[in-house]
Amino acid sequence: MASTVASIAPQFDDAAQQRDASNLGIWIFLATEVLFFGVLFAAYTITRTQHPAAFAAGSRLTDLTLATINTALLLTSSLTMALGVHAAQSGARRAIVGWLSLTVALGILFLAIKGLEYHADYVEHLVPALNFSYPGAQASPVELFFYLYFVITGIHALHVFIGVVVISVIAYMASKNTFGPEYFTPVDLTGLYWHLVDIIWIFVYPLLYLVSRS
Repeated sequence: MASTVASIAPQFDDAAQQRDASNLGIWIFLATEVLFFGVLFAAYTITRTQHPAAFAAGSRLTDLTLATINTALLLTSSLTMALGVHAAQSGARRAIVGWLSLTVALGILFLAIKGLEYHADYVEHLVPALNFSYPGAQASPVELFFYLYFVITGIHALHVFIGVVVISVIAYMASKNTFGPEYFTPVDLTGLYWHLVDIIWIFVYPLLYLVSRS
């Protein structure tokens, strides 16, 4: 196997400086993502405090089975992504491609299941401003729950899609023997992004799907 050579941009003195700058950049970016989703979670929490019964009713209309399957898929994808990063650090080209491809497959499956869930929501007339219908007395706050549900899960799904595209590109680059022990920063940074996407879902899952399920 041909050895890989670290790709050093001209503005950096060496690979270590480039790696440190890249790590700082990704952590700043991830911090902005946390703030962005934090606003959404805060809006949900405040609104849920104002309408606890309606939000509980709305949550019971979501598909817990599909959401649980998707949770398992994302948790598994975090493992495969971590294994892909480890393979890059070890210089195992085939293992990098294999683990990253499996991560992509799990991400695509997550999106497919989310699409099925959205279709079921449409059939059940649960899509606000499109075909929402709720027979109970709290129709307006229940609809508000689903506004937040679609915004939060939709933006998260967009992040999953972006992650799938980026990981696919990284996997292709790995197939060309781009990464190895001397240079694996893009794999590492992509892994950090993917782990954040998974962690965000760990908050989304109980907030939207487990309200008053017991």
